[in-house]
Order: sequence, then C-alpha cells, then structure tokens
Amino acid sequence: MSKPVKHIHILGICGTFMGSLAALAKEQGLRVTGCDQGVYPPMSTQLESLGIELIQAFDLAQLDLEPDVFVVGNAISRGNPLLEEILDKNLPYTSGPQFLSEHILQDKWVLAVSGTHGKTTTTTMLAWILDYAGMKPGFLIGGVPKDFEFSARLGETAFFVIEADEYDSAFFDKRSKFVHYRPRTLVINNLEFDHADIFEDLPAIQKQFHHVVRTVPRSGQIIFPYQVQAVDEVIDMGVWSEAQSFSAFADGHSVSGQAAFRLMTPDASEFEVTLEGQRHVVRWNMTGEHNASNALAAMLAARHVGVELEHSAEALSKFGGIKRRMEKLIESSKVALYDDFAHHPSAISTTLQGLRASVGDDVILALIEPRSNTMRMGVHAETLVPSAADADQVIWADFSASQELQWLLPHLPESGEHMMQTSIEEIRDAAVAFYASHNGRKVHVLMMSNGGFSGLRELLCEAFQPIL
Repeated sequence: MSKPVKHIHILGICGTFMGSLAALAKEQGLRVTGCDQGVYPPMSTQLESLGIELIQAFDLAQLDLEPDVFVVGNAISRGNPLLEEILDKNLPYTSGPQFLSEHILQDKWVLAVSGTHGKTTTTTMLAWILDYAGMKPGFLIGGVPKDFEFSARLGETAFFVIEADEYDSAFFDKRSKFVHYRPRTLVINNLEFDHADIFEDLPAIQKQFHHVVRTVPRSGQIIFPYQVQAVDEVIDMGVWSEAQSFSAFADGHSVSGQAAFRLMTPDASEFEVTLEGQRHVVRWNMTGEHNASNALAAMLAARHVGVELEHSAEALSKFGGIKRRMEKLIESSKVALYDDFAHHPSAISTTLQGLRASVGDDVILALIEPRSNTMRMGVHAETLVPSAADADQVIWADFSASQELQWLLPHLPESGEHMMQTSIEEIRDAAVAFYASHNGRKVHVLMMSNGGFSGLRELLCEAFQPIL
C-alpha cells in the first residue's frame, strides 16, 4: 500500500477471526474501528473491553471515517451496501488473512493449527504451553481462552501461534485463509468434508491443505494423525518438510516411530503420551479422547520449537480451557449446564462421547442448533441424528423463519427421544420440564451451537439458578 496504515476499518468485525485481528491491530497502535450486525458475546464483549469502536450494520456514513484501508471479512458478500460503495469509489481494501500476513506475521515463526475439528482448542493449548514455558508467544485464537486476557496478542518473541482455518479469505479471494500464513510448524489435526457452501467435495478441501503444505519450508515440520485416509491423501500429494505423525495406542501398543497417547481413565482426564521411549502422563481438567489427541498434537508442535514433552504435560495440567468449548456454566448435585461450540456431526459425537464417559449413568439432555451452512443445507442428513446417540434426550433447534431444517424431521425416531423446537422459550421450558421429570437423578444439560443460540445460555442459567 502506498501510504503507512494508521487506521483500519473492519467489515464483519465480530467474527472470531476478525475480532482477534482487531485486537492485534489495536495492540500495534493502529486506530481500529469496525462494523457488523447480529453481534453476540464473547467477541462483542472483548471488542468493547479493548475500546474498539463498533458500529451496528453497514451504513454508508462509515465512509466518512476515511480509514487507510478497509479490511473485509469473509462473511461480507457482494450486495452489501458498504462494500459496494467501497468498490465504486475505488477505495483501498484487503482481506483479513492478507492484512495479517503483511502487517503481523512477517519475520515470525508461525505455528499453525489446522483441521476440521479442534482447531480452537488445540491452538489454545499450544499457545498456553509456549507461554507456560516462558516463550511469550503471540497468538490468534478463534475463540476466547480462559488462560489469557484476550483471544489474540502480538507476543514478545518471534513465535506466533495461529488457528489456521480452511474457510475462504474474502469475497475476492477464495483461497483458504491458512494459505496466507506460511507456517514453519503446521498441525493437521483431522480432515472431513465441511463448508459445503464453498467446497464442492472433500478433494476440493484437500487441495487447499496441499497448498498450505507446499508453503512449509524444508526446515519446518508437519504434524498429522497416523493412518487417517483423508490426511494421508494430502500428505501423498507431496511433503518437503520433516513429518511427525501421532496416533492412539493400537491394541495397547504404539506404532513404531510414531508419537502416541493412551487413555488412563475412560473420560480422558488422565492419559499417557509416548515418543522415542519417553513416557509422560497428563492429568488435567479436560475430557474426551478427541481432546487427548488434540493435546498430543499441541505437545508435538511445542516440541518442534524446543519445549520438552515433560514440560508440556506439566503445562496442560494447569490448562484452563476455552469459553464455549464444553464450558461448565453451573453445577450442583442435581444439575449441570454446559455450553459448547458445534458445527459438524463428528464434533457433536465426540463431545457427547466424552461427556458420557465422564458422567456415567447420569442423564444427558442435548440442546443442538444445527446452525452451520453445511448442516442447514442437509449435507449431513444421514449422520446428524446418530451423532447425538449418547444423549438421553435431544432437542433440535430451528430458529429460521423459513424452517430450513424441515428435512431433519423424517430422520427423527418415533421413540420420543428427539424433538424439534422453534423458540428459545420452548426449549427453556422443555429443558426445565425434562429436569423435573428426572427427580433424584443428576441431569447434564449440554447446549451445542456455532452461534449465540439466540440467548438460550442466559435463559437457562436463570431458569436453573433457583435449584442450585
């Protein structure tokens, strides 16, 4: 850009990525303003605490701010009135990933965490491990971690940990975000078909993963799960860097040359990792086999920059977690309420499996809003309902005016273990009634959505407060 950037205006600032980018730009000393609509915590709360000016909607008066550049979020499409005016007036604009690459990631050792599931959790684990080791990394996390004040910071060293999303960069740049990051350490946690609104099929996603693999230098490292077909197919396209795979113990034995983990408790609150004859035990507050796998990936990435597995295990024992990732909101001897981010049947399944392993024969009520574009399109029609099999009762939420989830109804069993509701008040009342019907047994209520669930979190906290 021809002139120094002192002021940026972000379109779509309340997205998790763009909100974190705003925090980094603010820390750099830039003036940061932004606009969005339909905002909800925790990102809106973070922006407010940072003193970043947030404008509701996309009115043309925002052009009077005269920023040096408009940073356009990938949720902003052609037809947006502010974007159209920016284009008509030939004003400078860029994407969030490109701005990040050009203004923040230059000269950084980027540790990027990619994959369909677990990116936010694994990124936060990795940032926490490096911070615990005194390495003071910068980071950008697509959520709000409990162990850090904000979801992003510049850091005090060359190390920068980033959640590497495969979603596209902007309306004008359909490459995946992570192609801009040029990582030296790359984690590919898993890979499934998702984002059906922008990818035709799994090979289209794999092509983007191959593109980011091509950017890892020969002195870098790629960390990936052992014998996962979709990932193996990406690796087979070509790797020019050191490769480090990991897996669960197979029949009680680790695979030669691989890092491995073994659950020591059914809920994965204690597990063992092994590599090159070394064994280390992690005892922590997280649950679920998927999180043990996430943890090992984070430990291996930290090892690539010099943190021994022993120190990573110690760090994870003090890991606080992430808001809206199995975040426990309230708990008593009678009821527990959790808030979780869910965007894919596999994520729903692994989270419920972890909760079931943790609570045993207690009662589980799952409140699920299939809000992602892929789920609303019916792409996962055959797997969505079975993904909630570990719950005793499931309430599916459809808040869309056009009732987009009607395709789900034929897939619901007639047993009464599933129902669909169209307002948060109905869901609140159904949840309270379900709890009352199980007097004497503890009920675990799990909210799952990749959005704000229309304020259900606050309603249920209020509804259950009298019985705590």
